[in-house]
Amino acid sequence: MSEPRVRPDPAFAVLDLYESALPEVYGYLLSRCGNRTLAEELTSETFLGAVSACRKSAAPVSVAWLIGVARHKLADHWRRREREERGLRLVHESEPETVDPWDGELDAILAREVLGSLGAHHQAALTLRYVDGLGVPEVAAHLDRTVHATEALLVRARAAFRKAYQEKGEQ
Repeated sequence: MSEPRVRPDPAFAVLDLYESALPEVYGYLLSRCGNRTLAEELTSETFLGAVSACRKSAAPVSVAWLIGVARHKLADHWRRREREERGLRLVHESEPETVDPWDGELDAILAREVLGSLGAHHQAALTLRYVDGLGVPEVAAHLDRTVHATEALLVRARAAFRKAYQEKGEQ
């Protein structure tokens, strides 16, 4: 009878990368959500999710892979927040209007403040599209929407951002 062999836990690969990847993952999340507490929570969820994923399958552990996990955790957060906000109030949105892209220069601090004041669904769509530079189909996949629904969401989100930015800029 042979002795059972002990295989190393694949999650140790995440632990080996933890110290070097932590600042990058946290920085990625903080730059997109602008809230330290939320970024810390999402960073911990990212590493916990990475450990779980490593144990389920042989995932190629790298900083880029961890950033991808972080992007999914942030999108999940925005979806949860959107559902909570939808449950608290009745949303009356007008039909999507056609808006030409806005070519004005933005004040980065004011833009971040305005983006943070928008609803979670608008914030998620604009961040994934313009901050992360994802295409509309990729944004749709992250938000679990169709491409057409995502395009309409982006039109409404840009209009809401423009209106809020101009109002705050006038103050």
